[in-house]
Amino acid sequence: MWRAEEIEDEETLAALLEASRSPEGRAALSDALADTLYLLPASPHRLLLLRLRLLRNLLAGDELNQSTFILLSGPAAVVSSALSSPSSFPDVARAALQALGNAALAGEQHRAAVWEALFPGPLQELAGVREKGVLDPLCMVIDTCCSGEGGRGRLEELCREELGLPILVEIVTTAWQAGHDEEWLEWLLFKICAEEQKFETLFAALCSINDAEHSDGDECKTEFNAKHAYLLGKLSKCLANQPKEVSVSNSFALDIFNAQKHAAEIVDFTCRVNSPLPTGHPAIDVLGYSLVLLKDMCAWESPLLDTQAPVDSLMQTGLVKHLLTYLCELEPPSIIRKSMTRGQGDHQPALATAKVCPYIGYRRDVVAVIANCLHRSKKVQDEVRQLDGIILLLQQCVVDEENPYLREWGLFAVKNLLEGNEENQKEVSELRMQEPVITPEIADIGLRVEIDKETGHPKLVNN
Repeated sequence: MWRAEEIEDEETLAALLEASRSPEGRAALSDALADTLYLLPASPHRLLLLRLRLLRNLLAGDELNQSTFILLSGPAAVVSSALSSPSSFPDVARAALQALGNAALAGEQHRAAVWEALFPGPLQELAGVREKGVLDPLCMVIDTCCSGEGGRGRLEELCREELGLPILVEIVTTAWQAGHDEEWLEWLLFKICAEEQKFETLFAALCSINDAEHSDGDECKTEFNAKHAYLLGKLSKCLANQPKEVSVSNSFALDIFNAQKHAAEIVDFTCRVNSPLPTGHPAIDVLGYSLVLLKDMCAWESPLLDTQAPVDSLMQTGLVKHLLTYLCELEPPSIIRKSMTRGQGDHQPALATAKVCPYIGYRRDVVAVIANCLHRSKKVQDEVRQLDGIILLLQQCVVDEENPYLREWGLFAVKNLLEGNEENQKEVSELRMQEPVITPEIADIGLRVEIDKETGHPKLVNN
């Protein structure tokens, strides 16, 4: 039996912390939990930190300690301690949130008590602490409280514009500023944006006229900032890494497509940024991450057979037509472009007015979206042919130093374009080259591609 006066010095607390690392130690120290809670309010910083860490350990998987914690109003006491000076002492806030997270894992009663102590004011204040060490356990606590029985109601509270939205804005702002890169945040943001269909609301709330790219004072209706790009990057990473564990709504897919189209209107396609994502240019990054999201959403399959796939909704809004337009307006891949500039002066005006890839990998990402749209879809196959896109896609089957893996995605797109589609296969078989082509690789070995006058097919001849 431990008494309060016996756990008032650092040496004793350090010994208790060590003992509480094992399940047996936590069970043996259950009597210390009440005294530790009692001493929290008057604890100086160092002792407060040690006591919160002791609580964190005592609450890790021990049902008796977890139940006692709730009966003694532990969540309120811990939250009060965490808010004593969260910005000055982020280690205290981190330990407090870890303790709350361990308690919330015990069941619905515990999740409800933790949420009641945190939402909304304390949660917003803690979300405003610009420290990675605080944000990760904060996201873990939120995700735990918004899961299981009763979690749906709490998630809806978090998504309300008046109370929950400011918290989410603080979370994204902190994550962006602190460079946070943990899975808890990705899961939370994806759940809110994709599954709860709150992407558009959160995206609009992240607007800041001070750091927007094209501020015109119109409520950030036409601007993007670094927080927008960061949010899309996190969503993209979550979908790419955990496609089978998440759900993608049609509404979310359409919101991403709208963001992509908006970004395409803003980005300066006359300026080449020789960087992959992220480039540090918000509009370009929004364009790129939205394309990557579209690529993965077009490959995502719902586990519910009677549910319309996101790719079907996107097709109905003209996704493929938009993407083919982007490709058509781009300058040719670098290997073709170099060939065109070698003694083929007729192409110079077209090259001068063509758009350039705004980031390394842009062309590949556009082709990748098209490739996934084409997969086992005769409707999309026919649409590409009707839009005169077959030759355009064939031109993407080349190595391009500005677009890693372009050739692989181009070949995959053509495979999907031709598979099981006799009309497309026939059109490709009837294609004829209209003029000689000299690529640097062929020229280096003294050859060029020329058209056979009798068959219309290309052949290699001495240069």
